This record gives sequence, C-alpha cells and structure tokens, in this order.
Amino acid sequence: MIITGGGTGIGRALAHGYAEEHDVLVVGRTESTLHETATGYDNIHVLAADITDHGSAELVVKTAQRALGRVDVLINNAATAAPAPLEHVEPAAAESQMAVNLLAPIFLTQAALDALAENRGTVLNMSSSGASGGRAWPGFSVYGATKVALEFLTRTWALELAPRGIRVVAIAAGVVESGMGVRMGSTPEQYRAFLADIATRTPAGRVGRPAELAWWARQLTAPEAEYATGSVVVVDGGLSLM
Repeated sequence: MIITGGGTGIGRALAHGYAEEHDVLVVGRTESTLHETATGYDNIHVLAADITDHGSAELVVKTAQRALGRVDVLINNAATAAPAPLEHVEPAAAESQMAVNLLAPIFLTQAALDALAENRGTVLNMSSSGASGGRAWPGFSVYGATKVALEFLTRTWALELAPRGIRVVAIAAGVVESGMGVRMGSTPEQYRAFLADIATRTPAGRVGRPAELAWWARQLTAPEAEYATGSVVVVDGGLSLM
C-alpha cells in the first residue's frame, strides 16, 4: 500500500489506520515528519521524495515493491493549496498546485498499473467536497479545479482500468482538522477561528477528524467493496448540501 502526503494530517491518519492490517509505504517531501508517522509502527516504511520530480513515480512504485512485496492500494492523498482570487494567482503557485494535486496522481497511478493489476488493486483519490457537485469556491479556483479534475479522472479511470481488475474510487472530504490551514500560512489562532466558523455552518455541528477519513478510506478499499468503482463518496458532515 502506498500513501502520498503521509507525513501529516489525513495522510498520517491513513497510514496509522491501514497499519493495523497492512504494510504501508508513506511518501512525502519531509523525512522528519514521515519518521514521526512511522514511529511505533514496524510495518510503516518511509520514502522521502518529491512526487513532482521526473522519475519519482517509478521510484515510489519500485520502493513499495521492494519494501512491501506488493502494491494492492494506491492512495493519492498529497495536495497543496495557495488560496488567492484570480487577480492574485501567481504562476508558480498555480503550477505547484497542478503538479502536486493533478499531474503527480496521473503519473504515479500510471507507474503503478502493472503492480496494481497483479493484485486486482484499488486506487483511492482524495478530493474535496468544496469542488463537488457543480459548486463554486471563490479564492480557491486553482485548487478546486485540480480536485474537480481528480474526480473526473476517478470516473474515467474506473472504466479504463476495469478490464485489468483495478478499481478507482474517491473521497470528497469536507473541512477536517488536519492542520492544513497552518501549513497554508494561517496562524494557529486564525486556523482555530476558521474551524469554529465552519463548525457552526456544518449540519453535523463540527468539522471532521482525520481518523474518520481513514475509516472511510479503509471501507472503500476493502475487498468487500469490490463492486464499487468510479464512486466519489462525500464525507463532509453535510456541508456541501447547504
């Protein structure tokens, strides 16, 4: 099993959830946070790599095959965001979001196809409910566009890869207390205020927890879920219904 963006937030929760039953390779740019994820888990392996670099997709797959012996699940979780209205979108920030959120999943999934086909594996793409269902998302146009594209890829790949026995599914996550806001540049106080505001506007009355997303991921990638492919499951406490 491969999990990108496994050093923090949802990626770390995914790694810990799957490590209860699976050998896991977590991939990320920062080796220290990856090792924090792996602390206490003998079956979590780490690979510090930039998934946007040329040749990184093949490196990730080969490392997983060597360390784990097989690849049965690939979770495209890594993402980056640089909020800005259109007039302030900078080329480097837009290119980075496209590279991490969209191009990297394309080429990593491509590199993993043979390994996944050997095990009738599953690809899980982590999307965002903010970009689902024809919604608009002022200030997040580039980030949202990458997530819309990822959901389209989920449906398209599900058809393309079904003959090879590979399922493709996605989770459209709502606001989760993952620390992403701070990593995007907010102060801890601003991030707490943001979460509190979202909680008041969410039918469930709160924001999500990373472990909840990990639970849903495990259900969608379990062998018992093999009849589900092309599905995008929204897990957002009802926020996208408002």
